[in-house]
Amino acid sequence: MAKDSRPKSAAIRREKKGPQTGSGGQGRRALRGKGPTPKAEDRVYHKAHRQKVLADRAASKTSESRSRPRGSGFGAEDMVAGRNSVVEALRERVPARELHVATDVESDGRVREALQLAAEQGVRVREVNRRQLDNSSGGAVHQGLALLLDPYDYADVLDLAEGELERAAKGHIPHQPLFLACDSITDPRNLGAMLRAASAFGAHGVLIPERRSAGVTATTWKTSAGAAARIPVARAKNLTQALKDAKQLGFFVLGLDGDGDVSLQNIELAAEPVIIVVGSEGKGLSRLVRETCDQIVSIPITSATESLNASMAVGISLYEIAMRRQGARQ
Repeated sequence: MAKDSRPKSAAIRREKKGPQTGSGGQGRRALRGKGPTPKAEDRVYHKAHRQKVLADRAASKTSESRSRPRGSGFGAEDMVAGRNSVVEALRERVPARELHVATDVESDGRVREALQLAAEQGVRVREVNRRQLDNSSGGAVHQGLALLLDPYDYADVLDLAEGELERAAKGHIPHQPLFLACDSITDPRNLGAMLRAASAFGAHGVLIPERRSAGVTATTWKTSAGAAARIPVARAKNLTQALKDAKQLGFFVLGLDGDGDVSLQNIELAAEPVIIVVGSEGKGLSRLVRETCDQIVSIPITSATESLNASMAVGISLYEIAMRRQGARQ
């Protein structure tokens, strides 16, 4: 028999042709496709899946906190902290939700008065430990007492303006309405000081914008020394438009600025319905608000002083108008 002269590999390939012994289809299911590979975040054993779960949980908590009404949780901006501040707020009947008392607080006259006022006004009293009180008051010196405030009920600008004009027409108030408008006052302490000055010199309300402005928070209440409970605060979606609407009702808008064309001691509109507008200490009046003003008024100061604090300028201006109105009435 002749020897096969082909390469050994070719002979092996020839021998493998034809039917071969197999599994008989028993492994067909194992060979079937399982579809595309799941994403890493969808595989429960992958670290990306846990990261996704944690991110979804955090987003859910954020959504819930935004949906809750302001004041429904513990927030330093809603808390009046300190014994004197709490008692003063309760005396002025500041809308409050809960009085938080430290479990180990040392009782004195202020603590007892706070508890009594809370009971009289239907404010719930809650005992908390020191750590909870530290967290809820934002690290403020609370002295074992803190008051959780209700959301401030802002007035409508036009309703407030029309109401005061009607009261003046009926003789229910001795002078024409006087309002203070705050343009981009972002410090709640400044706003509180302005509320205090407005209340002291007979203003009938304060106007603030919804955006880029401090609101009536616990810090504002505290700085105002109770004035926030005595003078209404109205909030406008657009301060410039609110001033224009007020002008249509008969108000004169006077802006405060160091480069004003009229000196405060020479203003002739003090007896009219007036809105005094003050801007931020850094940028002053915004362009649109400035263009809306009927007059830009300056306060004469010595050359040694560059400018005045915004709340101080408000106090001086409101005092000057109050004195002029009293003089005209006499």
